Amino acid sequence: MASTQIFLLCIAILGSSLLLPTNAAVAADSPTPAPLDMESILVKGSQYGTFIKLLKSTQVMTQLSSQLKNTFDGITVLAPTDNAFNNLKAGTLNGLTAQQQSELVLYHILPRYYSFSTFETTSNPVRTQASGNEGVYTVNVTSTSSQVNVSTGVNQVQVTNALRSDFPLAVYSLDKVMLPDELFGVKPPASAPALAPAVSEPKKKKVPATATTTTAAVPASSEAADATTSDAGLRRNVEWGFALACAFVGVLSLF
Repeated sequence: MASTQIFLLCIAILGSSLLLPTNAAVAADSPTPAPLDMESILVKGSQYGTFIKLLKSTQVMTQLSSQLKNTFDGITVLAPTDNAFNNLKAGTLNGLTAQQQSELVLYHILPRYYSFSTFETTSNPVRTQASGNEGVYTVNVTSTSSQVNVSTGVNQVQVTNALRSDFPLAVYSLDKVMLPDELFGVKPPASAPALAPAVSEPKKKKVPATATTTTAAVPASSEAADATTSDAGLRRNVEWGFALACAFVGVLSLF
């Protein structure tokens, strides 16, 4: 009797194992999640044409697709609307180099997943994917239960509705283009180049005025003295000659 019961129990266990699907079978039957398509998400939003063009022209769209396949921290994209780009000053985008346009696009991508609740607890400054050899591009986030604002140092932008909010990719709409201080901040005025010190000419040695006057005066005084002495001798000779002549005439008158 006991052996019969044991036999029937084994049959029941074997039958149940054949009826239950294995884990491998469940995994094989479950649909494979489709790869995340950033372009499709933005196209569905219907007002992000300019941002899509920039993502493609700068090759950032391809970079995002690759990152989303291997990310552990997730990614957050802050997507400006077409109206946000239209409100920029004329020539703003065309005035940027290809490298600067790439940095502007990457400035709108955060290298981790942020939900509205994690925005409230994040620490500032928040690093963006534009950070690299050209510098560290960051933003400051202020958040309440109903609103998220992002400050760049040049302007402040409000995060509005979410186009996608599931990990690993969050995509939020912006009503303005975020302008990084590194590209659009006020630059300090360029300092004037230092002037080379002026080379002064060697000073000429001046001859003292007294020495010049004395040197020139000495010959003149000597010549005047010589002339005076000569005139005095001549007068004496004339006087002596006149006296002798008078004495001689007087002697002759006695005879």
